[in-house]
Order: sequence, then structure tokens, then C-alpha cells
Amino acid sequence: HFYKRFIMKGVLMVAEKPSLAQSISTILSNKKCDYRKGFNGACSVNEWQGKFPPTGEVVKYKMTSVCGHVMSIDFPGKFNNWDKVDPVELFSCPTEKKEATAKLKMPAFLAAEAKGCDYIVLWLDCDKEGENICFEVLDAVRSSMRRQDRNTVFRAKFSSITDKDIVAAMNHLGEPDENQSRSVDARQELDLRIGCAFTRFQTRFFQGKYGDLDSSLISYGPCQTPTLGFCVDRHDTIQTHKPEPYWVLQVSVDTKDEKRLNLEWERIRCFDREVAVMFLQTVKGQTEAKVISVTTKEKQKEKPLALNTVELMRVASSGLGMGPQHAMSIAEKLYLQGYISYPRTESTQYADSFDLKDVVRQQQHNSDWGDICKELLAGGLAKQRKGHDAGDHPPITPCRAVGRGELDGETWKLYDFIVRHFLGTVSSNCKYDQTVATMMCGEEKFILTGKKVTEPGFTGVMTWQAIPAEESIPQLNQGDRLAVKDVRLVDRQTSPPGYLTESDLITLMEKHGVGTDASIPVHINNICTRNYCTVEAGRKLVPTSLGIVLVHGYLKIDPDLVKPTMRGAVEKQLDLIAQGKANFESVLSHTLEVFKLKFLYFVKGITGMDQLFEVSFSSLADSGRPFSRCGKCRRFMKLVEAKPKRLFCPTCDETYNVPQQNGALKLHQELKCPLDDFELVYFSAGAKGKSFVFCPFCFSNPPFPGMSGGSNCSSCIHPTCMHGVNSLGVSGC
Repeated sequence: HFYKRFIMKGVLMVAEKPSLAQSISTILSNKKCDYRKGFNGACSVNEWQGKFPPTGEVVKYKMTSVCGHVMSIDFPGKFNNWDKVDPVELFSCPTEKKEATAKLKMPAFLAAEAKGCDYIVLWLDCDKEGENICFEVLDAVRSSMRRQDRNTVFRAKFSSITDKDIVAAMNHLGEPDENQSRSVDARQELDLRIGCAFTRFQTRFFQGKYGDLDSSLISYGPCQTPTLGFCVDRHDTIQTHKPEPYWVLQVSVDTKDEKRLNLEWERIRCFDREVAVMFLQTVKGQTEAKVISVTTKEKQKEKPLALNTVELMRVASSGLGMGPQHAMSIAEKLYLQGYISYPRTESTQYADSFDLKDVVRQQQHNSDWGDICKELLAGGLAKQRKGHDAGDHPPITPCRAVGRGELDGETWKLYDFIVRHFLGTVSSNCKYDQTVATMMCGEEKFILTGKKVTEPGFTGVMTWQAIPAEESIPQLNQGDRLAVKDVRLVDRQTSPPGYLTESDLITLMEKHGVGTDASIPVHINNICTRNYCTVEAGRKLVPTSLGIVLVHGYLKIDPDLVKPTMRGAVEKQLDLIAQGKANFESVLSHTLEVFKLKFLYFVKGITGMDQLFEVSFSSLADSGRPFSRCGKCRRFMKLVEAKPKRLFCPTCDETYNVPQQNGALKLHQELKCPLDDFELVYFSAGAKGKSFVFCPFCFSNPPFPGMSGGSNCSSCIHPTCMHGVNSLGVSGC
């Protein structure tokens, strides 16, 4: 009893990434923790002793981490065979949780570290995905802990990796939120079932017919496809635009000190050339333009709202030339290093209790914006704009000052923007005088507009938003006469809008509820990597032929599959699960039933999409070059080089897989497989790569039990084949 009473209790603490676990350990242990490597090789374990705030007792702390999700959802093995499973079965077949990264052995590692622990503190990222990982961790350690209930499981809520935030989180531990976790489970299952069913069907259908699709997967995604739909919709607008000619009357005048001014025609433009010429005649002979009125008004350019994830991605793309996914990976790195707060947030307003002055104070010694910080502290911070406080995390905020030379180029660019944006939110609005001078030249009115800054406000730090000095105009008074120097009629044409930029696309996705702040960059990256769009100059997204035909095909069969309304409605249901206002099972079953009916309708109407593919792509029979003989008909099969690389027999109308790695294929001495009479092929991946001989038929259809698809001749157990393991093998491994 004496021993039981005084044995020290153990607390396991789990963060989302190894670097995060190291930072939190350093803060909570005052840099006095023992370090050891975890048995899985990827995670470390830090140990120290200290007081445990919820109970007040001295305990032994053990801090480690996961590497993202512990588990992922998938179909059981037999349902992953594309040839034997009808895609419609995927809407109702069982699913199972598998280790997200099997080689990390994460469940076993967590269970081993949790052995004998009395409490667990979850330091996962404070968003829906983080809550989901919390429950994956709890499942992994359930059998190892002494007890697991509301009195032994704690959740740390934090928004930045600063001493102040981490210590505060440790002193105010809460509970993990199962509703948020369930909403992630629902999204994962819906995306898996819906995405796989449509992807498998359309990939097999179209790759079996066309040879130049140049995509290894014709994928469908409940968020990915509406994202592509926005890009194709803009492409269609551009293609259907009919330019319309119009004419503009341009007049240039000189002031008394010979400064040239270009006036704007009050009518703006004229779509009838004869009428435009008539206006030109009334002005052409004039030598002077008379100022008939001058009005000056004080105006303000509003400072920005506090920075959230969507705005960060928008500006990174349009202003810094970074793709959304790349920008978020840099922001994540800055967060893990403790330089900024958590970069995934929907909030655009700081809580009233947030110490804005302290953040400005931290930055006052920086050589780039230190003087501006000192001015703000001396004059007082301006009241922030009213935004949206989502209650998840504060807006993205700098947490530690760092010099330009301490970060690499792109990382500094993003950090620089985050700091300047923050300082802009606590600065005053930009104030300027707008002067509008109206002039008469003959019978026509012309306008001259100018802006003169009176108080730069936030544009002093957010210099890219400053009003340029060139926008100011000289002092003009009513009755002044200016010498007319040039009068001309310029013919122009109406032009279509440009292709969507990544920034435009992010705005549309947010507006229609397609994706979350965490998944938006992933969907944009997917439509580019899958050859549906290319990123052109100015980070404009231009759809490829494959992307255009796919979207037009969906619109022809069932517009709901590509329009954002359906996914927006599903996202709202998932949010209700997260808030505890909707039942997990009912949302899941209803949504799957709706998409199953849509899938069956899509399958029936696939010929409508196929007609569009026929116009844009070449059939397999017309693609590729003669390569090797088919073992069934003895005629030449064609090697189709476009993704996915494959052999196609036009006579038998059958397709055979080949290795997809970069490498060269050639006939292997015109030798044949003794099993099926197909000519053998030699694959070479170069001097440093793997080379092997394979039979095209056996590569796609393993001839013996235990051989997997994609096996080469050296793993074939044929008893007499000269290329098999029985002839070439040296000894058992």
C-alpha cells in the first residue's frame, strides 16, 4: 500500500508532428527534458517531471508525437480489384481503418509509450482534422493505459507555439470534441466511396477506348470536380465571347506650366461609329477646354480585415507568385518554428482580450518596419475593423520577430507579408482627397480625376496598396482654360474576362462552400497534377482538352455532378455534424443514396460524354506504334506512349499494362512466354534504375497463386521457363 501510494503517475502527451513535440517539451520542461528516439525511427520521446495542473500532483511526463493521421479509411482488399468489383458496390460495401503509413508502425508505437500511463494530454492541431487524430490516438492507446475516461483524457487548445500560449493551454486543459471528429469521418467516407466509384468507372471506360488522354487516372472528386467546373465555366465564357467594336473620344490638354493631362470622355464610349465621328467633329476644331466645375471630397481607403487562411492563399498567389499549396506548406513551417500563429483559421477579427500591443512591441526592433511599430505604439493602435470571429483560432499573427537574413527567400516573403498585414490591421485607414474637374471642349464634357494622399495610414506599411503620386493632378479652378493639344477617335473592341487566377478560384470556392480552408489548396493542386488544368503566366488556370471534355460531359449527363451547389449542401450537413446538430449515420446514408442514384444515371448516360471524347481524342486503334506480337492473334500490338503507357491489340481489342516508371521498352530477343505465346519485353530504367524482362499478358494477369499484378519473369515459378525463378534463381533468400 505504501508503494502504491507514492508511485509517481505517468502522463503521455501527443503532438501532431515531431518538431511540435520538441518545441512543447522544451517550453513545459524549461529545457530540462531527457530525449530518446522512438522505436519507429520517426518520432522522439521527451521525458521530465513536473506538476500536473488538473490534479496538482507531481508526475512523470512523456511527450511524443504522431506524423499526421494515424489511420486512414479504405476498402477491404477484395474490393480494391478494379476488374472484379462493380463500382456501384463501393457505395454500400464495408470499409475499414488501415494504418495511414504502415512502415511507421504508429499504433504499436503509441501503445508501447502509453503502457502504464494514468493520463493522456492531446496536443494535436486545433481544427477538425486535429480532433479526428485525437480519437485515432485514443483508440491506439486504449488497451495500454491504466484507465481511459473523462477524468484521464485531456485536450490542449492552443494557437501558437509561444511560451505564453503553451503554458496557458497546459493550465486550461479541456476535452476532445467527438462531434468534430465524426464530421471528418463522414467527409472521409463520402469522398472515398463517391470518388472511387466514379473514378474507377470513367477511368476504365475511357482508357479502354482512347490513346492520347495523357492522364493515368480520370478522377472524379466531390470537391475536385466542381473546382475544375469553375475553370471550365470561365473558359467557356471566353470562347463564346463575341467582340463588339466601340469608339472612344480622347482629348489631351496642357496646363499653364505645360503639364500634359489626358481627359476622360463623360460618355465613356460609343458603339455607333457614325455617331462617334459626329462627336469628334464638334470637338476637333477647338483650341481650348474650359473648366466648368471642380469638386474635392475627402475619402478613405479601408484598411484590411485581420488575416485568415483564404486571404493568405489569395495574396500568396496573386502578389507573391506562390501556389496555394506551396504557400500553406511555408506557413506551416513558420508556425512550427514559432514565428506565426496557427495558419488554418476562418477568423478575421481578434478577440477583445487579444493583446495587440504586445505583438507590435515584439516587432519594434526590426529594420524593415521597426519605425512604423514605434509610431503605432507612441500614437496608439487604431481600432480593428469588424470581421468574423469563428471561435476556432485567432487570425494569422506574427508571434516572434525574425530578421530578413534568418529566413530563406520565399519564407521571408510570406513572413514579411504576414507582419505587414498585421500592422496594417492596427493602423488607421488611408485618407485622401479626390478631386474631380469637369471641362467643356466644344459641346462635349470631359472629366479629370485625381487623388492626393493626406494621411497614408495602413498603406505606409502595406506599400503595395499605396496610392501612387502619379494619380495626383495640378491645382485647377473653375473658369481655367487649358490648351487642347490632341483630339482623336480611338477604335476598340469589347474583350472577354481573363482565365481564372488561383486567387479568383479560391474566392469562388469559398463563396460556394466547396472545400475547407485546409482542403482548398489540395483540390487546386489535384486539378493541375491530373492534367485537367495548366498554370500559365500570372498564375492563371487554363483547362486542358481533357478537363474541358470531362466538365462538358458532366453538364450533358447531370449538371449536379459539377455544379458547386450539391457539394455546398453536403458541407453544410458536415458542419451540422461538427456542431452536434445532425446525426452522423443519417447524413452519411442520405448523401450516399443520392450519389448512388446519380452514379447509376451517369453510367446509363455515359455515351453522351463519350461522343464529346470522340471529337477530342484519338481511339486506341489510331494511337501508338506497332511494337510486339499478341499471343492470341499473332498480330502486332501497339505501344501507346501517352499516360498511362500500355500495349493495345487492335485485333483482339484488349489492353495490357506495362511498367509506368520512366524507362525504355524494347523487344527481348524476339523470345516468347511459354505460357501464352506473347513476345517478351525488356524494360530498362537506365544505369541506376531497375531493369527486367516481363510478359505483357502475365504482367496484367498473374499466372500463378502468390504472384501479384506487375510481376516480372524473374518472379515467375513456371517449372521449365528459362526466364523464371527456377532457372535464374541462385538460392532462397
